Amino acid sequence: MLYDRTLLQSSGRQTGAFKEMCEQFVEKTDQEPKCLYYGFSFFEDQVHCREGYQDAEGLLAHLENVGPLLQEALKISELTRLEIHGPEEELATLRERLAELQPQFFTLEYGFRR
Repeated sequence: MLYDRTLLQSSGRQTGAFKEMCEQFVEKTDQEPKCLYYGFSFFEDQVHCREGYQDAEGLLAHLENVGPLLQEALKISELTRLEIHGPEEELATLRERLAELQPQFFTLEYGFRR
């Protein structure tokens, strides 16, 4: 399983417009079979998108699915941090393919999930 933590900063008065786009993101993502959870949280003009996928291919399929919408969202916001957490074998699949987004990769070593 992979956990993705995306932080964005909306551009001033554009937070309302960004929130409207979130409905579209959720609608598109709801159709993805490998997405385990997906949601947006807000604090002032900061946006936190928390997402989980069965594997690296699920995350890559998501990025392809929402790609055009993401490009529109980045016109009114700035990607301030992207973290991807998961087993090394899944992260290895993503390192080169996501290099342009400059994520931080965190290797999951200990824990459990119910």
